[in-house]
Amino acid sequence: MNGLKSLGPGLALTGVIAAVSYGLGLLFPLIGGSVFGIVIGILVNNLWRKPQNTWQGIRFSSKKVLQWAIILLGCRLSLSEVWKTGTETFAVMIVTLLLSFAAAYGFGRLLRIPSRMATLIGAGTGICGGSAIAAISPVIEAKEEEIAYSISTIFLFNIVAVLVFPALGHALGLSDAGFGLWAGTAVNDTSSVVAAGYAFSTAAGDYATIVKLTRTTMIVPIAIIMAVVVGWSKKREAAGTAGGSFSVKQVFPWFILWFLAASLLYTLGLFGEQLLQWIHVAAQVMIVVALTAVGLSADFRQMTATGVRPMILGLIVWLVVSVSGYAVGTLTGQM
Repeated sequence: MNGLKSLGPGLALTGVIAAVSYGLGLLFPLIGGSVFGIVIGILVNNLWRKPQNTWQGIRFSSKKVLQWAIILLGCRLSLSEVWKTGTETFAVMIVTLLLSFAAAYGFGRLLRIPSRMATLIGAGTGICGGSAIAAISPVIEAKEEEIAYSISTIFLFNIVAVLVFPALGHALGLSDAGFGLWAGTAVNDTSSVVAAGYAFSTAAGDYATIVKLTRTTMIVPIAIIMAVVVGWSKKREAAGTAGGSFSVKQVFPWFILWFLAASLLYTLGLFGEQLLQWIHVAAQVMIVVALTAVGLSADFRQMTATGVRPMILGLIVWLVVSVSGYAVGTLTGQM
């Protein structure tokens, strides 16, 4: 009961704005409820000082509600579709991931950005935004301000991507699968990938979600590799112990297993057509709620306080991933 009480104010605020945004999305389908949600959320957060007791509910909406929405999306996708999409796009994801870290390291040195912050920006851009940063930061022993700066930088380009990518995809004449691959590869955070994908089309949103979930699983091997590298570095420095604590159980995105379970149930034909329609509506509503919460978390004052250089690095790495993702997808005939 206490938990629900602490979440209540934030859930109520997010729910009201999400309801308005969902309605506007029905009136203006080319824009979509998710875009309205994130924009109205940003305006509310930066023009009105929210009560402190709303933060827990907002944070819950941006994380847990989004995960539930993704699980529901699995109810409309067969396991064969999930497997086919994941295997077809794996090469593109590996290339962009490697380029993300290379660009973060190289340009980070040129901009004289601390190596740990550059690593976090590379991980956030190449894997899955704030979740990757949160998973990697204890492994490389990042400082609190480095974590905050990195998340703010990634967050800024998440918002830009949601607003720009769908229009850019239409201008480039991308197919649903092509845009889904591009958005799933080049957009940082899961919530932004889902929003951008479904703003383009339902098919693009489904495809982008699978690509993104495949990309998200890269958190585990990358975190393990970094833990080993930090451990070797510590030994070379004769410090005697390895770096920050690391646990696969702690960093693995477990909701992906529920997504696969939902997909299995769909593959077995256990969902009726009417139920699937309700599931689709519920998933879309949850996505709008999650994106509204993301907007309500965007503090431009805090973003500008991070300074120019991390923002420049974030922009460069994001452009490298976006351009390389589009180029590799085009070369492999997937666009």
